Amino acid sequence: MSQQCRLAGVSRATVYAQRQPKVIDEVELLLCRLIDEEYTRRPFFGSRKMVRFLLTQGHRINRKRVQRMMRTMGLAGMAPGPHTSNPHPEHKVYPYLLRGVQIIRPNQVWSTDITYIRLAHGFVYLVAVIDWYSRKVLGWRISNSMDASFCVDCLEEALRAHGTPEIFNSDQGSQFTSDAFTGVLKREGVTISMDGRGRAFDNIFVERFWRSLKHEDVYLNGYGHMGELLLGLTAYMIFYNEERPHQSLGYSTPNRVYRTGVGGGAMILEKYGKKGEASSPENATTEVQQKAVSGQRCTAASQAECTA
Repeated sequence: MSQQCRLAGVSRATVYAQRQPKVIDEVELLLCRLIDEEYTRRPFFGSRKMVRFLLTQGHRINRKRVQRMMRTMGLAGMAPGPHTSNPHPEHKVYPYLLRGVQIIRPNQVWSTDITYIRLAHGFVYLVAVIDWYSRKVLGWRISNSMDASFCVDCLEEALRAHGTPEIFNSDQGSQFTSDAFTGVLKREGVTISMDGRGRAFDNIFVERFWRSLKHEDVYLNGYGHMGELLLGLTAYMIFYNEERPHQSLGYSTPNRVYRTGVGGGAMILEKYGKKGEASSPENATTEVQQKAVSGQRCTAASQAECTA
């Protein structure tokens, strides 16, 4: 180390200082935990509403600090705004291709997203790839940084294990617009789709999975470190795919629906017309389509009633 520092003209104190563990601010962790839990309950809360929430919990905090913590955790209010996602300025952004498209088979559409997972003394990020038709989790990875590499590893794992989707959807985050990530999809001949700005529900199925994961596992177990989290998430993913019944799947499991190709489905609807006004009665969304969005599918007998 001494020789390397001498050749590079770098002080050894600088190198050793970077190796020292960061001091954990317990107050910061507490605030991050509160923000994470409230955001999971109310994902439409932005920094302003989050400040008001923290004040009701007895924490005097300004908006800039809340913005910094939410940015660190990768959280943004699910409402139209100029900074709901942050693509790299040099990365290509692809159009959203799934509005009004009926998802009728497994591997027709896959989707991905990143969420923040708090630990007892820190936090990590979790990325997952989900099949829209069956809600099956096809691959996942955790990381203590927001770089693109763990997202690429997750995608490669899903492709190796489950084949190739027709369309792959993500948000416009820099991890998913990077050449490393989109290059894998182009190599496999997958059509790329990305959420629109201010379209909070374009990737709603992954968002719902995050809510289930946190309320059913992460918040209940309070993992202390990455080793515990890795074991816990592994057990939960098996439970979620193989045992947990889904109301939207007719109380079947994602594995069964993915394997058989029966009982799944999804659709993202356009609620408003081009001018921001509600659609006309002729173009209004029927209850059948609304149920498709929520994951509830009408039977053949009830579709006529819903349409009527």
